Amino acid sequence: MKKILILNGPNMNMLGKREPSIYGHTTLEQINDNLFQIAQKSNINIEFFQSNSESELINKTQNIVDHNFIIINPAGFTHTSIAWRDALLMIKKPFIEVHTTNIYSREPFRQVSYFSDIAIAVISGLGAKGYEAALIYAIEYLYKQ
Repeated sequence: MKKILILNGPNMNMLGKREPSIYGHTTLEQINDNLFQIAQKSNINIEFFQSNSESELINKTQNIVDHNFIIINPAGFTHTSIAWRDALLMIKKPFIEVHTTNIYSREPFRQVSYFSDIAIAVISGLGAKGYEAALIYAIEYLYKQ
């Protein structure tokens, strides 16, 4: 069975509570529940991991063995984590970078991503629907392999 890993960076556990005027009212748990339903209908095994710790995200990435595809929201690490980028390069797994907000319409420091140039695609600004779009693409990608 094909397997997809969803990795979420810092503060994503606060979705729905953290600045809802910017990040919306949907919680990470609600996003994960929706993604689980989509994956289940497509006979895809899906795993979720969120951490506020860069080292935990790097360790999780380095230890990926049986996942075929990754969807990441690096959140605040988007603009700072060369180390997580290097871990993703090392494992050589296809991934999509997702952001709930349009990072390119925000402050200048948020418009820089250390992941975009190595990702298959970047989905930015669709809110929770961005995860859904990424998962649907990942499923199609895996079934073409």
